[in-house]
Parts: sequence; structure tokens; C-alpha cells
Amino acid sequence: MGRATGERMAVATALVRSSFLVNAVYAAAAREYGLTSQQGQLLCVLMPRPIGMGELGAMLGLAKSSLTGLVDRTARRGLVRREPDPDDARAVRVALTEAGAALADDFYTETCRRVEELPAGFSAADRDVLVDLLGRVVEENDVPEIFMDEH
Repeated sequence: MGRATGERMAVATALVRSSFLVNAVYAAAAREYGLTSQQGQLLCVLMPRPIGMGELGAMLGLAKSSLTGLVDRTARRGLVRREPDPDDARAVRVALTEAGAALADDFYTETCRRVEELPAGFSAADRDVLVDLLGRVVEENDVPEIFMDEH
């Protein structure tokens, strides 16, 4: 069932295993900041702007009840707040508090640093190829902007 050393992985195997690797790095960073992985994702998604609950649920792939619980727990920690949606009086948006924005910035920066180290042994040319290919996979599959290039 295993693969011989030097044998090439299938695309599915390589993508799934790299996903596990990135998730493990992300989860470890979140724990060090006193966050769950989902709270870390929530903070990072909110960095550019407040987001409505419906859009937030779609971005994070969460059902309404799960999202409500996540926002409630994160709000109790003083990291996010609900605010009225200026475009819809019946709706609310979720926004970072000042403490949430500071934590999000630190967490985002550290997590990016750790993930950037994963292909540290690659040449600059190999890193460029990796970025180009993974970027195409992301763009062709409409992956939500959980992490941005710049914030």
C-alpha cells in the first residue's frame, strides 16, 4: 500500500496530503494564539472588511447554527462583534474588534511565515512553479479568499 522512495505520488494523494500538512501547521499556530482553527479562519476572513452572516457561512462552509456558535464564542472573547448591515436593516455583519484585528494580524503573519517555510528546500524557480500551479487550482475552483496575499 505504501509507495517506494522516489516514486511519484498521484495528484489526489499529493493534494490531500499537502492539505493535511497545511492544516496541521495552521492548527498548531491557532493553538499557540489560543484559537481554534475555525476562529483563526474567521479572524482572517474578516481582516479586509466586515461580512454578513450569509456570505460568511458560504465562505467558511458552515451551516447557520454552526456559524452562529462560532461567532458567539469568538464575540465572548472580545475578538468580533455584530453590527447592523447598512444595506439591509434586518441583517447583521460580523466585524473584528480592535483586539480581534490585532490578534488576526499577528496570527495571519505568523501562520503565513510557517506555511512559507514548508517548501523551504525548493529553488526559487520551483517555488514559482508551485505558486503558479496551485494558484490555477484555486482560481479554477473558486476557492473563497480565506487568506489573501496582502492585507
